[in-house]
Amino acid sequence: MLVCMSGGVDSTVAAYLLKEQGHEVAGITFWFWSYPGAPDYAGRTKCCSLDSASIAAAELAIPHETMEASDLFYDRVLRDYTARYRRGETPNPCGRCNRYLRFGLALEYAEQHGFDRVATGHHVRLCHDETGASFIARGVDPNKDQSYFLYGLKQDDLDRLLFPVGELSKNDVFAIARRANLHAASLPESQDLCFALDGNTDFLFDPSEIPPGPILDLAGNEIGEHNGLPHYTIGQRRGLGIASARPLYVVSIDREKNALVVGKSDALYARGLIADEASFTTGEQPRDGTHIEAKIRYRSTAFPAIFRAVSDERFKLEFGALQRAVTKGQIVAIYCNDRLLGGGTIFDAISD
Repeated sequence: MLVCMSGGVDSTVAAYLLKEQGHEVAGITFWFWSYPGAPDYAGRTKCCSLDSASIAAAELAIPHETMEASDLFYDRVLRDYTARYRRGETPNPCGRCNRYLRFGLALEYAEQHGFDRVATGHHVRLCHDETGASFIARGVDPNKDQSYFLYGLKQDDLDRLLFPVGELSKNDVFAIARRANLHAASLPESQDLCFALDGNTDFLFDPSEIPPGPILDLAGNEIGEHNGLPHYTIGQRRGLGIASARPLYVVSIDREKNALVVGKSDALYARGLIADEASFTTGEQPRDGTHIEAKIRYRSTAFPAIFRAVSDERFKLEFGALQRAVTKGQIVAIYCNDRLLGGGTIFDAISD
């Protein structure tokens, strides 16, 4: 059994549980942080720590290997991240990393080295329907469920994966780690983007790519100045530096004019969206007109919508009720009850 080990408590406990169940376990950690222009990540919070992963493997007395994948991370994740910001979008690199990099690398390594399954510390459940087909369901802990990020996995992938902590709450995971005296029990959770030191990603851009520009109201009047479009996202209120009698929010990003457009909260609502880069766990999209649930942000609540097929790569959602701050570049994940059906990248909001 190959376990993807970040050094954090979830992957460490996943490896611990599998070993307790009698499996032969080995760990692997991917190192993404030697890409061109990377800052010094030593000792800084990331989603993966070589030191912590090595400690965890030593505590569990299992083999552990590190795989250098910085060039792949830069090409498949960071290039897309910066390109989307240049287009005025707000990308979600975690979903792309899981879809195009992390799981693919782990499954390929497992096949080459004779491992029958790959396990991770994701808070999702691997279930089976009446036909025996595998599917991902939301994790037991609603506050930690990570199914949103795994919309790009396919049936063949699921048949080779395990998620040992998906049936546990986060408190349960920490309790197991403390009882086993694992070092990971004392580590803080990583919350920010893995490559954003203190939340800052300016180092990914040439200064000429993030110039200041006008802040416009909905009528086109200039009412302030922003300090670079990559610093803002749809729905943002804080940090605009605008004096107003009523709260103003970012409602759109105009890359052509290098302008930030702000308005009142009611300008943020949309009745639907268009998504591209579609992926479905069964390999087939839902039937046109299917009633599903959708999430447009990791921390948001799923809401009812109607699925509309557009093409193999694109679909439309009609919302049951208006939704706030539908943001280009973010993931939309779709569900049937707790079952993850797939998802895509938000291409546009439908507001009229």
